[in-house]
Amino acid sequence: MEHTYQYAWIIPFVPLPVPIAIGVGLLLVPTTTKNLRRFWAFLSVLLLSIVMLFSIDLSIQQMNGSSIYQYLWSWTINNDFSLEFGDLIDPLTSIMLILITTVGIMVLIYSDNYMSHDEGYLIFFAYMSFSNTSMLGLVTSSNLIQIYIFWELVGMCSYLLIGFWFTRPIAANACQKAFVTNRVGDFGLLLGILGLYWITGSFEFRDLFKIVTNLMENNGLNSLFLTLCAALLFLGAVAKSAQFPLHVWLPDAMEGPTPISALIHAATMVAAGIFLVARLYPLFTVIPYIMNLISLIGIITVLLGATLALAQRDIKRSLAYSTMSQLGYIMLALGMGSYRAALFHLITHAYSKALLFLGSGSIIHCMESIVGYSPNQSQNMALMGGLTKYMPITKTAFLIGTLSLCGIPPLACFWSKDEILSDSWVYSPIFAIIAYFTAGLTAFYMFRMYLLTFSGHLNVYSQNFSAKKKSSFYSISIWGKERQNVINKKFFLSTAKKNERVTFFSKKAYSIDRNVKKGTQPIITFTHFKNKENNPYPYESENTMLFPLLILGFITLCVGFIGIPFDYRGVDLNILSNLITPYINLLHSNSSNSVDWYEFFTNAILSVSIAYLGIFFAFFLYRPVYSFLQNLDLINSFFKMGTKRGLWDKIVNVIYNWSYNRGYIDSFYAATLNTGIRRLVGFTHFFDRRVIDGITNGVGITSLFVGEGIKNVGGGRISSYLFFYSFFLLIFLLILIYNNL
Repeated sequence: MEHTYQYAWIIPFVPLPVPIAIGVGLLLVPTTTKNLRRFWAFLSVLLLSIVMLFSIDLSIQQMNGSSIYQYLWSWTINNDFSLEFGDLIDPLTSIMLILITTVGIMVLIYSDNYMSHDEGYLIFFAYMSFSNTSMLGLVTSSNLIQIYIFWELVGMCSYLLIGFWFTRPIAANACQKAFVTNRVGDFGLLLGILGLYWITGSFEFRDLFKIVTNLMENNGLNSLFLTLCAALLFLGAVAKSAQFPLHVWLPDAMEGPTPISALIHAATMVAAGIFLVARLYPLFTVIPYIMNLISLIGIITVLLGATLALAQRDIKRSLAYSTMSQLGYIMLALGMGSYRAALFHLITHAYSKALLFLGSGSIIHCMESIVGYSPNQSQNMALMGGLTKYMPITKTAFLIGTLSLCGIPPLACFWSKDEILSDSWVYSPIFAIIAYFTAGLTAFYMFRMYLLTFSGHLNVYSQNFSAKKKSSFYSISIWGKERQNVINKKFFLSTAKKNERVTFFSKKAYSIDRNVKKGTQPIITFTHFKNKENNPYPYESENTMLFPLLILGFITLCVGFIGIPFDYRGVDLNILSNLITPYINLLHSNSSNSVDWYEFFTNAILSVSIAYLGIFFAFFLYRPVYSFLQNLDLINSFFKMGTKRGLWDKIVNVIYNWSYNRGYIDSFYAATLNTGIRRLVGFTHFFDRRVIDGITNGVGITSLFVGEGIKNVGGGRISSYLFFYSFFLLIFLLILIYNNL
């Protein structure tokens, strides 16, 4: 066992050879490297699978009662300053390692097919592998400086992946927005780290927690300054996990390829903020104001994310706001002290959301065969519908993820979300009411998404698209050759944005690589373009995209059982509790492994009833989609209450505008921060040019004119100079004598 732990430091570096080899190969032998592109995909999956097996072994050892393991080595020592790097293996690390590797493997397999048409295939896998390396390094870090290094690397990888198709202006703006927004949080995180080091003199978690606790008990610490440092640390988590008010980057991040959305929203970037709060949990628990702040931000984010998802038309943006809301639940649980429930929901939500995002990618892929690659069309749920008969496997997988996120038993998120909802009653009835109400909203917008996508008829054919004209698949590659997009030009010219039409659609047509097109490579079968090149109708995705969906669907069905408090013949079968209960006791968390079954079923009945109520409203309004207006008229006739327009109509319009316009938060930031900063810069520029430079230039000009004037007074006669000198000296003496009288 000790021998296994000693090699845990290798974990972050196992996937690293892939991006290094791809980068060096593309520089030195680009042709050979590109011809071996399937080998690099296979190697990425293989190396991450090795890490997964190693992580599972570490988790089993943790469940068998192994203590927390920490291995350190000195990086630099100078008088009273020392910096050590190392790895920390505890139950939290074990959970995150399994989460990162399992989701990462599924996304890598899925990406082999999803990105096969793109000339940036190798660059994509290099970025993905380096992102996995950064996240693995983050969760195994033993001190705050090490976490900050990998924290920034995760942000850099997210920037590169979100803006992978950087020739699209909207994608370039999205990655910049994510980068700048996260810089706000990262700057706060850095200030918090430095402040804690000034207080404790250490970056190590174990020493830091002990010193802070001792100082708090002995009143040897300025509590206000400690609270400020903790708040700054939490600011980093707020930005990374897209919590209010730094959530604005998350929906725009959907401009990246869909596998990136699945990875970011499940196991990497947004999970990093949750991990940081969980890692610093012993510090936050001794500061009541910070715990209250965490729970407050969590409940605001829960409600805000759910309301903003209600009217989104883009399927990925709707899922993005769903992620924001579910992460709010996790933050709420951490703020309430429900540590186990928070980690439980982090696990269940990660697998469910990865399933939903990969399912949405399968849907987008099939829509591209009809409308070509235009995110405004291929991701627009208003153009979907009726996909059940075309994509039965994707539909089943998407339904499993939808039911799980709605909290329907016995799927994964039911067990974890129900535990958070139950704990919220004890913490605050107001927070509990908001949390339960949001659970109903979650069920509504998730089934709205499902019904818009799969029920009714295929709406794209009612939007001037020609079903008879075959459409070829389009590559939006910005790394090399592009393929021609064949769609109804009249419709395209009337709906697509001008800058996208000019930038992304080439008049040239190129064939796909022969080995790729025929699928002759033995590693990870590829048949995406085989026999479906000119299919005018939606079609089911290929095996390498369906396989991750099936695996994640199975995990979503089963993973919730790891947290069920169930005993069999005196043996506790709660895997999650067996793993983290000793750690929870060490953290002094109020999470309990005992369960009151009467209370459990009472809360479950309430939460499931609310979820079914949300599903009912979704079915009432969106099945079939074209009956929405008729249903709205029926509701208006019931709620008119003597007014000229129905009260319900006004309420629906207000809610729709609020949701569709992102709660006007982006507009508010644009009107205040952007405009305010521009005006401040303009004023500063004016003050510098006109005032500061004006004074300097004025002194110089004045000296010039005075010199020129005095120059003309002199005639070169010494007698004249003596006369003027004597004259002014006499005047000065007379004034002096007059003042002394």
